Amino acid sequence: MNLPNKITVSRVLLIPVFMLFLFFPRDLGNITLFSTEMPLTQFIAALIFIFASCTDWVDGYVARKYQLVTNFGKFLDPLADKLLVTAALIGLVQIGTAPAWMVIVILSREFAVTGLRLIAAGTGAVIAADKLGKWKTTFQILAIAILLLNNLIPIGDICLWIAVILTVISGIGYFTKNKQVISFE
Repeated sequence: MNLPNKITVSRVLLIPVFMLFLFFPRDLGNITLFSTEMPLTQFIAALIFIFASCTDWVDGYVARKYQLVTNFGKFLDPLADKLLVTAALIGLVQIGTAPAWMVIVILSREFAVTGLRLIAAGTGAVIAADKLGKWKTTFQILAIAILLLNNLIPIGDICLWIAVILTVISGIGYFTKNKQVISFE
């Protein structure tokens, strides 16, 4: 297994650690940052999420720079991203920081586009991520990180709204551009 794939696997392995800290009993004390108080375990979970999210950029950079792109990496990298974001969004609902309906919209689009990609792959076609999809992911990660930090920078809700809007628009775009992949016959 090459270095980029090891980095990607580490992101997957960090998910249960992230969840453990996010849901660990909150009576271990609090931390205050810039007059924002939060449970210490939630702060640690936020740091783990931020670190894990950064590994997405690192593994891709290393793979491209050193020509270490593999089919395994092409499969695992987006899966690792979706697993991390899904776990974090569900965690935010659980701790009462994100509205469930927004998380359902985001996750529904992820499942739908993944399904579309699977159907396309069955015909030999590849549906690559587009720029709007990458912006959507960026705002999802920003929203999650900020909300995990108890809205330390009071724009977490705005970032989540932007993520939801980009989620809907990019989802419609994927299905519109690739409608030939779906046959109702």
